[in-house]
Amino acid sequence: MKRIIPLVLLAVFTSCSLSAQKATLSGTLTGLPDGTVAILNEIVNDRLQPIDTLRLNKSGDFKLTLSPTAPTLYILQTDSRDGGICHLMVEPKDKITVDILYMPDQHVFKITQCKGSRNIELYRQFYDILLGAVNPTLQTLVPQQIEQLLSKNKEVIMSAFLVTFFEQEFESHAALYAEIRDALIKKHPNDPYVKHLNDRLKSVLLPGMEAPEISMKDTEGNTRRLSDLRGKVVLIDFWASWCGPCRRENPNVVKLYKKYHDRGFEIYSVSLDKEKSAWLKAIKDDGLVWPNHVSDLNGWTSSGGKTYGIMSVPSTVLVDKDGKIIARNLRGSELEKKLSEIFD
Repeated sequence: MKRIIPLVLLAVFTSCSLSAQKATLSGTLTGLPDGTVAILNEIVNDRLQPIDTLRLNKSGDFKLTLSPTAPTLYILQTDSRDGGICHLMVEPKDKITVDILYMPDQHVFKITQCKGSRNIELYRQFYDILLGAVNPTLQTLVPQQIEQLLSKNKEVIMSAFLVTFFEQEFESHAALYAEIRDALIKKHPNDPYVKHLNDRLKSVLLPGMEAPEISMKDTEGNTRRLSDLRGKVVLIDFWASWCGPCRRENPNVVKLYKKYHDRGFEIYSVSLDKEKSAWLKAIKDDGLVWPNHVSDLNGWTSSGGKTYGIMSVPSTVLVDKDGKIIARNLRGSELEKKLSEIFD
């Protein structure tokens, strides 16, 4: 459930056109504790701006008239800070009927039925997957289920918003995201979520693309270029001395280097360190015996890291003899398996 929160933070206000076109949003909202107020908000300049308070009769019925000028995301929430949220995307001229159940024990809104909006129906199915992941086994199935759902609804504008569910694993799902972008960008070129998706995809390097050049100083101040290793299979390894997972992975990288180096395998290590002494000590302590260690000691603003859109470490890029990307973020047994396929 915690994964849904960043979706709100990424939401931005949809730009206005010349004239608004009325839309209606009606239905029922049940399950609210006595005295709890439900508020409908719009995203304006990255902030929630209250639009209306839902006036419910005894049966929980409500009806709102809205004026979206383009697909617009509204946020339904209670007046309690921990009351949960519900995303409702409305397009001009929509006539939507939606039944919403508030579940106070979980502090969540659950859409039980929707008519007149593929956007809200997609969100209902998406959220049902999250709500259904009640144990670790089911939680492991969530990414695959979400991918399948979005793949079937690429042309629905809500898909461009829901991809932020995978924001931290964006590159792993980039092929699907490119399909969603391509399905939406002609019809919705100015939609903020489509723009965000398109901008993110511009910085993604996919298998088959040529690996961009990196030219940085090594431990002795000499320039080492990635292109100098053309003709070799190269693992570009983004790491840092302060990164625990990087250090724990290093023995495996050393083992694979020793196993395949004589058969054409090289490692080009890009450190995101800021202190040279810590960088050099880690190289020595971990026995990183290859010569291609580079860093500009700029931490997260490392030129090599920026070129490859590195948002976390450890991160790897495996490059073939022709300088084309084979795969990204292979580590441990996955990296060993891929190298075995290449060399054995």
